[in-house]
Amino acid sequence: MSILIQNVWLEQEQVDVFIEDGWIKAIGPNLNFSAQKIINGQNKAICPSLANVHTHAAMTLLRGYADDLKLHTWLNDYIWPFEQKLGFEDIYVGTKLACLEMIKTGTTFFCDMYWHPLAAKQVVEEMGLRAALSSVFVDFGSVSKAKEFKRKTEEFFAQNKNSELVQFILGPHAIYTVSKESLIWLKDFALAHDLLIHVHLAETQKEVKDCQKEHGLTPVRYLESIGFFEANVLAAHVVWIDEEELEILQKSEVKIAHVPVSNLKLASGLAPVDRFVQKHLNLGLGTDGCASNNNLNLFEEIKLAALLAKVRAKDPALLKAKEAFDLAAKNGFAFFGIKAGEVKPGFTADLLLVDLLDASMVPNHDFYSNLVYASQGRNIDTVICNGKVLMENKKVAGEEEILAQAKTCVSKILKRI
Repeated sequence: MSILIQNVWLEQEQVDVFIEDGWIKAIGPNLNFSAQKIINGQNKAICPSLANVHTHAAMTLLRGYADDLKLHTWLNDYIWPFEQKLGFEDIYVGTKLACLEMIKTGTTFFCDMYWHPLAAKQVVEEMGLRAALSSVFVDFGSVSKAKEFKRKTEEFFAQNKNSELVQFILGPHAIYTVSKESLIWLKDFALAHDLLIHVHLAETQKEVKDCQKEHGLTPVRYLESIGFFEANVLAAHVVWIDEEELEILQKSEVKIAHVPVSNLKLASGLAPVDRFVQKHLNLGLGTDGCASNNNLNLFEEIKLAALLAKVRAKDPALLKAKEAFDLAAKNGFAFFGIKAGEVKPGFTADLLLVDLLDASMVPNHDFYSNLVYASQGRNIDTVICNGKVLMENKKVAGEEEILAQAKTCVSKILKRI
């Protein structure tokens, strides 16, 4: 598939962008290429699409189901009982709703930790996004459960391979749901199979206190003590840590998924995003799931990340608009080895066209300032992933059917609870 986008604004000039076989091939004024699809870029600007590095996509089905509760009450009394009623088809429908929402708000990649990853894979390939899907692991310290999940993990990775759009990773939930022995086993499995490990870490004060009581160490120090960071690790939340632990994460090249909205809504705390930035840690942005956000709009996370960094450091110049945007674009894609996040020849065609006639973009003194601080992503007109148009004129094919399926699915789940 080839696409020619004509007369679109890139930085401060109007250019054409030629896309072929999923890649940006050429950028410049008045390009003379024959293309299968022509897009009029008049009154639009082009920029990279976004990468959501921590979510639970099918939790769209729980949007608004259990709000305004403490984390462990929320998990134990509401979320986990609901999730026990979810099957393959439910995850398929919930993920489809999530993908629709992400496309509408400019996200073309998401890193997911949830049940039935093959249901999510089916959706991703049907809708044309990219994703990293994890094989979830929880044993709650049970030897029999650990044995069962180890077997499932081995079978899953023996039977399933990465595709053009989907890569598979490991997903131990957290240190309080996975035993020490299993964490070590997962680390060894990740090293043997060159897999990334996606885990919740240091999210709450309770997690820290419980870890100190059980192991005599804080969560970051505990994982370092068992060699967990020898693997390629993506840690979500990372709220309750000290300066020494920041050094550990930096030295171990741990990737951090900062999820400011979820942290605020669950009152987990304010992650030290200013220190993440100042120490140049590997930092990306995620939304978490819709049960704790309650949306998948990364533009909210970008704005909040910038504002929280500034107020924590008492420095309004910290984490400027374009730098904050790059956390959700260039940084997020880099976590997963995807050459995206920039509008340049040789990069994948994962792109957004932004409507410059939207009120939030006028006047246009600075494009990224408007995009980050004013737009909230409501002005995304066109979304392209891997050289395929997923949304045009703010419309995604089949979106009415996806919404109807989700409503029907939730009604059936509630009858089962």
